[in-house]
Amino acid sequence: MASNFTRRQLLIGGVTAVAAPAWAQARPIRLIVPYAPGGPIDVTARLLAERVQSSLGTVIIENRPGGGGNIGADLVAKANPDGMTIGIAAVATHAINPWLYSKMPYNAATDFTPITQMLRVPNVLVMNAETANRLKINSLGDLIAYARVNPGRLNYGSGGNGSAGHLAGEMFKKAAGLFIVHIPYNGGNPAQLALLSGQVDFNFDNLATASSNIRAGKLKALAVTTTQRSTVMPEVPPVADTLKGFEVDTWWGLVGPANLPRDVTARLHQAFAGALQQPEVKSRFAQLMAEPVANTPEQFGAFMKQELAKYESVVKASGAKVD
Repeated sequence: MASNFTRRQLLIGGVTAVAAPAWAQARPIRLIVPYAPGGPIDVTARLLAERVQSSLGTVIIENRPGGGGNIGADLVAKANPDGMTIGIAAVATHAINPWLYSKMPYNAATDFTPITQMLRVPNVLVMNAETANRLKINSLGDLIAYARVNPGRLNYGSGGNGSAGHLAGEMFKKAAGLFIVHIPYNGGNPAQLALLSGQVDFNFDNLATASSNIRAGKLKALAVTTTQRSTVMPEVPPVADTLKGFEVDTWWGLVGPANLPRDVTARLHQAFAGALQQPEVKSRFAQLMAEPVANTPEQFGAFMKQELAKYESVVKASGAKVD
């Protein structure tokens, strides 16, 4: 993906600097991505960094992976609240990890200033196509009906205990009152390979990751986990059509440290929310199966609090824990 970005980007030791106009501020803004380069979060952050340079000046993308995202998020939490260091808040760092990790270096509820949500990527319940045909499962209702008559016969895979796919599966089992076996793998790619080979029956996967195999007929998409149909695959109904209130999003957005001044927050929000509305940005996000969400700081803050509260019971019910 890096090849799609302009030559103005300079890659040195994992830090990408997006050039700014000559009149821009002398000090660059650091945008900390708590994950490795190359993934969807990193790609979208770099795209926005380029798009806001005319109003904010140079924005440096700094990748700080590790600890499930906690290392990078902690750097943002402990930064000087002057607007020169901001970072990515994601469903893992700000909703799941606080309940999954026995020790957290930051408080997700109090150590950050919300700026704007960037986007959401629907997850999708996908079944091995051959398995679905053999069991005559053509819809989510068929899957639930089969699982109720055959408790313990079905299994689902995930990228590991406490992963988004694992927690979505546990929420689904609880909402539908089913006994389905969870098989954790060491990462999302091994879990997807297990599904494609028929070692597991279904997964909750990221739509961007699963879409090519859905369109190739190798996977059967039964439902998306957003409350509304996805704009990029509108033919797939939501789980919530069958199980009322079910909603699991992969999301991320921009935050600064706590006590970021209101005028600084407003300036950052205006620049990044404006970039999210640009047609070129929307087009690039659509390629990643991502939907832009340019909400206000207050709306993003309220959303993160809701997500944090939602995942408390989900993580505890799953029994997942990282010491």
